Amino acid sequence: MSDFPFGFGLPNEPEDGDPENKRGGGQGRGPDPADNPLAALFGSMGGQLNPQDLGAAFQQLGQMLSYEGGPVNWDLARTVARQTVAQGAPDGSKDRSVAASERAQVDEALRLADLWLDGVTSLPSGAGTAVAWSRAEWVEATLPVWRELVDPVAERVGAAMGQVLPEEMQAMAGPLLGMMRSMGGAMFGTQIGQAVGALAGEVVGSTDVGLPLGPAGKAALLPQNVAALGAGLGVEEREVRLYLALREAAHQRLFAHVPWLRSHLFGAVDGYARGIQVDTGKLEDLVGQLDPTRPEELQEKLQQGLFQPEDTPQQKAALARLETALALVEGWVDAVVFAAAEPHLPSAAALRETLRRRRATGGPAEQTFATLIGLELRPRRLRDAARLWASLTDARGTQGRDALWAHPDMLPTAQDLDDPDGFVHREQLDFSELDRMLGDAAGEPGPRLDKDSDADKDGDDGDGNRDGGESGR
Repeated sequence: MSDFPFGFGLPNEPEDGDPENKRGGGQGRGPDPADNPLAALFGSMGGQLNPQDLGAAFQQLGQMLSYEGGPVNWDLARTVARQTVAQGAPDGSKDRSVAASERAQVDEALRLADLWLDGVTSLPSGAGTAVAWSRAEWVEATLPVWRELVDPVAERVGAAMGQVLPEEMQAMAGPLLGMMRSMGGAMFGTQIGQAVGALAGEVVGSTDVGLPLGPAGKAALLPQNVAALGAGLGVEEREVRLYLALREAAHQRLFAHVPWLRSHLFGAVDGYARGIQVDTGKLEDLVGQLDPTRPEELQEKLQQGLFQPEDTPQQKAALARLETALALVEGWVDAVVFAAAEPHLPSAAALRETLRRRRATGGPAEQTFATLIGLELRPRRLRDAARLWASLTDARGTQGRDALWAHPDMLPTAQDLDDPDGFVHREQLDFSELDRMLGDAAGEPGPRLDKDSDADKDGDDGDGNRDGGESGR
């Protein structure tokens, strides 16, 4: 996968001798499409071309330039993602259908995970369905959410592309602007397809980036990728599958029973994206160099990147808000999953550390998202957040800890991560009564974290421990 945002590029061609390499052509493989994107459509200039391939390339180019949809050509993104998946993962493994036995193993693992989680969290199960996906199925299932995340940023770039011409020329350049929008949609679609297709070879579930990428209520694992992750750990595959199932199921509980969380996270992403500035100078260069006979110049400009985060207090605050929210989600999942796994899985501590490093040091998921919108979804303070949630469990119990998810203003802040003991022993504001009063005033029942929670049934304060400030750890 290329490391520049929204550039051209299609999956690498198969290696020489690969049985899937049926192309005719000149000697050798020719230019790598990752380095020369238009060669993926037309082959190397001056080389021999298969007439059928040439016809297909022109047909694809026509579809790209005639696209009249939104800022991203999502049909092209889907096609490129599926092609990337078909090419195989970086380790050389090819996508395959999920066997019936693997589906049964995933179903069993997720059922057992929910059973273990019942003992360590007050949030009930959040998944009505357990599914085992192939890589291609993961692509299809997650593209709608990628669209929601990427379209706002793509619109900013699309608007900038329309502004690179002088005002006096814009009125006369309708066809050119239309072609630029189509090419912009193709650029986005191609790069997103590459990134999502490459990511499909690495992810193990639907929540690897800390955001709910799959359909609501579906807990998913990718058996092929689960096996690949565990292959070099020296841990029994069943243990790896169970630990990953616990993480997937814990995320599902959080997103299902904290109704404001999804919009909170996506809003933080959008808030950060709004402060990203598009380098119109580079776009002007791109427009001036749209010469299909010299694609390498276009590629060089794209590789330099188009995004410049605005260095303002608002932008810094948006980034801090997003990083804190991600750390709190991942820290809660980390603490709850380890508590559930430790009594049952001998390798729980080793698996926890492996996944912490994979998540916190910027794995493929974070790199992919950084490519797409110029933003890393990295919970930089995961360990601090996990310690804070564990301390809250000791001081207030699972009910008191999980009750903090009832309202965003009850959650720890970045400053609280610096002083976890101060937060743990601080008297917490109780928003439950205020929410009920507002709901009654509107003639509606007030919102509740969990309709079956003991806090609601007993009518207590919602944090499970009003004297928690005096309790020990």
